[in-house]
Amino acid sequence: MTDPARSRQMSLVRSKDTKPELVVRRLLHGLGFRFRLHRRDLPGCPDIVLPRYKTAIFVHGCFWHQHGDPTCWRSRIPKTRQDFWIPKLERNVARDREVMDELRALGWTVVVMWECETTPSKRASLEAKLRSQFACL
Repeated sequence: MTDPARSRQMSLVRSKDTKPELVVRRLLHGLGFRFRLHRRDLPGCPDIVLPRYKTAIFVHGCFWHQHGDPTCWRSRIPKTRQDFWIPKLERNVARDREVMDELRALGWTVVVMWECETTPSKRASLEAKLRSQFACL
């Protein structure tokens, strides 16, 4: 890809209202949960916040946040320009860890949903994960 084409392609990557995030929001709403979106007053601006349960949910893209599951093909590091990509992705993971630690220090429960968990073939297990997360509340 040429630089302008790459730039155009990367500009299409969204940070809010992504398809995986919408899937999780629909499931939560269908389960009867009410939530807030992207609260800027919390560290890391969580994607979904359930204030009643003091729970912050992050819906992470497997590539950008480097999903650690070895079966997740989306988290592969590109073979080209690894000198750029590896430090960038490592910084993302480190920042995620810091944000989650800050939220936990403030007394929040942090839940991470991964992009690959929102695929149609895994939606039943995603719903089960959400149900089990809030079963004790």
